[in-house]
Amino acid sequence: MEQTWRWFGPHDKVSLSDARQAGAEGIVTALHDVPIGEIWSREAIEKRQQTVAAAGMRWSVVESLDVSERIKLREPGAQQDIDNYIESLRNLAACGIQVVAYNLMPVLTWMRTHLEWPLPSGATAPRFDATAFAAFDLYILRRQDAGEDWSECRSRAAHAFLHALSEKEREHLQATILQGLPGGSDSFSLEDLRRGIERYRHIDAAAMRSNAAEFLRRVCPVAQKLGIRLCVHPDDPPRALFGLPRIVSTADDLAFLLDQCAEESNGITFCTGALGVRADNSLVEMVQRFAHRIWFAHLRSTQREADPDSFFEAAHLEGDADLVAIVIELVKQERQRRSRGDLRALPFRSDHGQQLLNDADRHAQAGYPAIGRLRGLAELRGVQKAAERLLPH
Repeated sequence: MEQTWRWFGPHDKVSLSDARQAGAEGIVTALHDVPIGEIWSREAIEKRQQTVAAAGMRWSVVESLDVSERIKLREPGAQQDIDNYIESLRNLAACGIQVVAYNLMPVLTWMRTHLEWPLPSGATAPRFDATAFAAFDLYILRRQDAGEDWSECRSRAAHAFLHALSEKEREHLQATILQGLPGGSDSFSLEDLRRGIERYRHIDAAAMRSNAAEFLRRVCPVAQKLGIRLCVHPDDPPRALFGLPRIVSTADDLAFLLDQCAEESNGITFCTGALGVRADNSLVEMVQRFAHRIWFAHLRSTQREADPDSFFEAAHLEGDADLVAIVIELVKQERQRRSRGDLRALPFRSDHGQQLLNDADRHAQAGYPAIGRLRGLAELRGVQKAAERLLPH
């Protein structure tokens, strides 16, 4: 298995040197400055590769070559965006990059209500508080039909929660929820979010599945010829938010997407943190079922709280995800691939991380501290090495 590290480009407060010192062999990054739907040029890809190579590593995984909202909605312009996506894949393949992660989450990708929730250890972690989220949805965003999505008990608790906040705390909650991609610097306004939600008013989960299937049927055959493995990332968290359809939340969702194209270009980013939020997702069973199509792994653990709709980012070997058992299954799968002549290492990264020691002083992207991820990678490396040593050949 290849140890990788997510890096957000030259403006990332956690440097490539930090990543290499942490033990990373490969870098997971993207051309974040290229607008979604536009072509990634070969020149820009090569420039990023050269930067990573100069630091002693390689660009192993693209995360993410984003799917535009026009594609997800099959709006006018979707075909052009798909054509551009395919051209970007061609340019990546020409540069030797073979693993491309993407997601199908509508409007917003990840969702947290707190980015630095204090833990008993003195560390801080990202957290999703369902009552805080309901307060935003019902009383700050004032989304149409929001009342239909929340129970009377949750609505009352959300009202009480909001009125206990100071004006500054309300603003902070709003800014946290409106933040864009995890670790990114983009954010939305309330009006941006309202417009984004309105675009999906007549799109349910079945329609969005159909649109995703059309995308895969167009893109995967080309990716197969190019030798590229596409990896869909699960919804984070894996449930409907703001009344928007989410279609990568369960084993049935993953099976549906894989069924749209039988070629190995159609695969999964197996994110144990995102999928593990749902108690009905048995992660070990899922990794066993889908291991033959897992091309990239995000290894982290979340901890469900007494309120089962709320959770926080646990330490990597704690929480609800049994990462020891999962890493063992992934090591087994990699050995099986090698026995069939597939010598490509399975890339994984220690996803997210708690802020430890002086992590807060760096002001790194939310969820992506240096020391917290270093600890996670070191722990996972130990599990990997033990599994490789102890499993029978």
